[in-house]
Amino acid sequence: VPVLFLVAAPYIRRFVAGGQCKSTAKLDGKVVVVTGANTGIGKETARDLARRGKVIVACRDIRKAEAAASEIRAETGNQEVIVKKLDLADTKSIREFAEKFLAEEKELHILINNAGVMLCPYSRTADGFEMHLGVNHLGHFLLTFLLLERLKQSAPARIVNVSSLAHHGGRIRFHDLHGEKCYNRGLAYCHSKLANVLFTRELARRLQGKLLSFATGTKVTANSLHPGSVRSELVRHSFVMTWLWKIFSFFLKTPWEGAQTSIYCAVAEELDSVTGQYFSDCQPAYVSPWGRDDETAKKLWNVSCELLGIHWD
Repeated sequence: VPVLFLVAAPYIRRFVAGGQCKSTAKLDGKVVVVTGANTGIGKETARDLARRGKVIVACRDIRKAEAAASEIRAETGNQEVIVKKLDLADTKSIREFAEKFLAEEKELHILINNAGVMLCPYSRTADGFEMHLGVNHLGHFLLTFLLLERLKQSAPARIVNVSSLAHHGGRIRFHDLHGEKCYNRGLAYCHSKLANVLFTRELARRLQGKLLSFATGTKVTANSLHPGSVRSELVRHSFVMTWLWKIFSFFLKTPWEGAQTSIYCAVAEELDSVTGQYFSDCQPAYVSPWGRDDETAKKLWNVSCELLGIHWD
């Protein structure tokens, strides 16, 4: 058995690694924002894109973000890797980030909504939202709303939302969005990842809906993705998952491998006019029936606007 495993190991690793972004597209003169880019998938995404253009590392923990940015600058030789404070669990912080960004940066070409929380014990954001819903969905919903006009002005531009295969287990429970009646940390994560898929779908529809074709539209695309099962800090809130992740690490993607689909959605030339899609391993992937429900997507959009106190046509 050990011998067979050693023989098969390279093939298993190749299968686990999944797709790889082959694009060599440069982002000269372009600006990218990556949320949660101080560790894991976000850091590897920022590292790759820093070899192509200017990257804004938007993170809650400034100390970790500065360490990550310093490492990326040294490795890539790109000094335009800039850290900005962003706490997605606090709408005040999101608004402050957007205000400063819009004052300092005249263009934005790629927004990668990557940051997220997983398996949190029941807790709420600064604004009273359940943590998974608040950070993974509502925080990025508000950030995108605040930066959308700059994306339109800089078009062609792309919005990339990091979701998960876990969206298949999610439902949008409008009667109990904040888990006050019933809370399960695993399902809460699934629900928030489904919200990412539905938000992407409705955003893409709205960006195109008022016009006849992409060619004459806003030229801002929105796509979501599943990065794969990745060895990262995302499972830190669960002792059991942390333990399992260590035991089965051979069968998990590295952060670099997990970042490939995010990078693909951000730069691949063949996706120039592709919008409203869901990807995995750098190719289109199956979306759950709940993730294709346009009525739920519209309702979630309206409810999200109400919760955030914004008007977004």
